[in-house]
Amino acid sequence: MSTANKPNQKGTAEESKETKQERFVYQDDDAIEKPFNWSQIRRLGTYMKPYSKQMLPIILLSMLLVTMTKLAIPMLISFAIDHALEDKNLKLLYIFVGSMAAAYLIQWLAGNYRIRYTNMIGQRVIYDLRHDLFSHIQRLSFRFFDKRPAGSVLVRITNDVNSLQDLFTNGVVNVLIDCVQLLGIIVILLTFNVKLGLAIMLTVPLMFMVSTTLRKRIRLAWQDVRMKNSRINAHLNESIQGMRVTQAYTQEKENMKFFSNMNGVNRVAWNKASALNQSFGPIIEVTGAIGYCILFWYGAKLVQNGEVSIGVLVGFATYIGHFWEPINRLGQMYSQLLIAMASSERIFEFIDEEPTVAEKGNAPALPSIQGHIQFDHVVFEYEPGRPALHRFNLKVHAGQSIALVGHTGSGKSTIINLLCRFYDPVEGRVLIDGHDIRDVTIQSLRSQVGIVLQDTFIFSGTIRDNIRFGRLEATDAEVEAAAKAVHAHDFIVSLPNGYDTEVQERGNILSMGQRQLLSFARALLADPRVLILDEATASIDTETELKIQEALKTLLHGRTSFIIAHRLSTIRHADNIVVLDHGKMMESGSHEDLMHKQGIYYGLIQAQYRFLSEAAGQ
Repeated sequence: MSTANKPNQKGTAEESKETKQERFVYQDDDAIEKPFNWSQIRRLGTYMKPYSKQMLPIILLSMLLVTMTKLAIPMLISFAIDHALEDKNLKLLYIFVGSMAAAYLIQWLAGNYRIRYTNMIGQRVIYDLRHDLFSHIQRLSFRFFDKRPAGSVLVRITNDVNSLQDLFTNGVVNVLIDCVQLLGIIVILLTFNVKLGLAIMLTVPLMFMVSTTLRKRIRLAWQDVRMKNSRINAHLNESIQGMRVTQAYTQEKENMKFFSNMNGVNRVAWNKASALNQSFGPIIEVTGAIGYCILFWYGAKLVQNGEVSIGVLVGFATYIGHFWEPINRLGQMYSQLLIAMASSERIFEFIDEEPTVAEKGNAPALPSIQGHIQFDHVVFEYEPGRPALHRFNLKVHAGQSIALVGHTGSGKSTIINLLCRFYDPVEGRVLIDGHDIRDVTIQSLRSQVGIVLQDTFIFSGTIRDNIRFGRLEATDAEVEAAAKAVHAHDFIVSLPNGYDTEVQERGNILSMGQRQLLSFARALLADPRVLILDEATASIDTETELKIQEALKTLLHGRTSFIIAHRLSTIRHADNIVVLDHGKMMESGSHEDLMHKQGIYYGLIQAQYRFLSEAAGQ
């Protein structure tokens, strides 16, 4: 959310505005002030390498034909003027005209083939790059996502990858064509007349001197555009997900005002970068005009002296027109390379990000487990210097159910995160059946640990597909059996298409309780040896909870389970109840033992009874 309470004083308002602006200065979106990095471009080039043998001969042949015909046509015009028109030789003129028509036809056909195949390569490269980026992001640890908003990650996969399409589809080949064309034109001009050719070339250093001063400014401008665009996407993602809260507190105007400010800043940055980018065109035009002035001033003298013919002068004029076109495109290509470098830096920053939770080399798979779990002197910190767990020790026998109880921030979810190896402990070990979970593959660990969260995530698709997400190879009969076991079958069959009902994003057509029942079915179908219930019954009504208690007996039977819940009915039958406070174990034992001690747990239960009694009295 990007809303704030309206302050009463001007100074407070300014501070509030600054604070909100600072919220969108993310670590990964800081402006990158680096020189042009060719290594980034070369690294992008490695994605084209797999297709070079397949497509390169066709592209090179078509490129060569396009370049040769472009260079041949002005020469044919020059020869036609000097040898056909002056001699009034119509037959020779027809030959030159036919040759030019053939050259234009070859140029058109070769150009079509080149565009077709370069587009094919470009789209394959974009596919590979986006695939690698998304695949790598899925392997990154929770710490990576803790410090980056979803919108900022999304813009890397979409906008930054999309900005490379022009480079891969046309850019690289166009650079080769333009360079060969420039070289060919220079050779031809100097062959026609060295003095006139060198006179015209005097304008080239002038053009490069002026354009060089723009390069750094253009590079930084496009990096700034990428940074601001990323912030807008992050804000949009946050605003859309928090739309219910925005409307509930009637903060639409404030949210729109903040977005309009970000949108305006982005527009100014884009206009600045675009203006700098387009400045290459006028520079080329002015330089070209100077070149034409030199041509006709100096060339006229050479014609009068008999050193060059009219045909050669016309050929020079035609070649000069072709000369500045590739230079203009190369200038635009440089801007395109700047955009590509800015995007590639952001893309490869993510690809180069190493997971903080990583497998050891040649790590073995975790064998089929019984469910013995031990936390051995575990210390963990989300932020350095602020431990979330202090020398935590806990032994759990296979098949036991462990309830974790404590106030918010006591370390309950941290224990779960470490057991699933979403994070690694700073000190100590987490063992399953005597195996340090850092020594085995992550996939083999998590495939045997199931988790049901309070905020159940439902994917777009059918009800059946969402349940089957726990075990993709499960049959329809197994899916329905799992749903029946957790009492989800009745509400599913009441839906318009039953198990084939399409659910929208995050399952918005379902109630919170129905989504949690689906998560129970998903977990039961996965059949994990260790099951975690993290406030999994918090949003289920009392009537549904009575039904699900029986399902839980089936679900938990024979499995090691960890239960985080505040409801007495959910935890009182646990084999061991662990009471936590600020990352330390304060008490442990059965419900009866802890009630007899009349310690922290007893106080929590009494407080819950008082709350329920007061609620019932109202």
